[in-house]
Amino acid sequence: MLEQIISPVAEWIKDFISQAGYAAVVVTMAIESFNIPLPSEIIMPFSGFLVFEGRFTLWGATLAGAVGNLIGSIANYFLGYYGGRPFIEKYGKYFLIKKHELDMADRFFGKYGEATVLFTRMMPIIRTFISLPAGISRMNFWRFCILTFIGAIPWCYFLTWVGLKFGENLDTFKKYWHVFDYIVILAILAGIIYWIVKARSHRNNKNNTP
Repeated sequence: MLEQIISPVAEWIKDFISQAGYAAVVVTMAIESFNIPLPSEIIMPFSGFLVFEGRFTLWGATLAGAVGNLIGSIANYFLGYYGGRPFIEKYGKYFLIKKHELDMADRFFGKYGEATVLFTRMMPIIRTFISLPAGISRMNFWRFCILTFIGAIPWCYFLTWVGLKFGENLDTFKKYWHVFDYIVILAILAGIIYWIVKARSHRNNKNNTP
């Protein structure tokens, strides 16, 4: 069941990237790095699958992903540089930036300094938003670019390698495909329960506020 739903979408993504080549990897990764929910966990593994098919090279896809990450991060950097914290707090919702995500990035940057730009590139959420406090603090632009690009390479390489290995072991994965049906169903149920609990908690807090 799940395979019937996912396969057409997977084929569309794979075809899009394969038709546009490395440029599609750059563009989609740039979009992901500019706060748009287009996960690199989808983009790069599919690029890795195309490595398996011989359409990409492992390092070609990795570098394309890192370049895209840099482009999107630069856009975020300048958003922080010229907008500042007040602008982002006021208009961040239009850029899909949530205050708690910005606060998290601020804490990391405040605690670890400029090195955060390098080592958070493999961390969920933080890797996207860390460019904002870097811009707000007016970190040296070229140092920001170098650390961002270097930090993006291991993440892009790892995800591309995962896609490559998936292609090499596709027959083995297919044998256990039905297991993913149950995992996805449980994840959806967990998400619904979490949303209900969070909504009730928010409503209760609001009602208890004098």
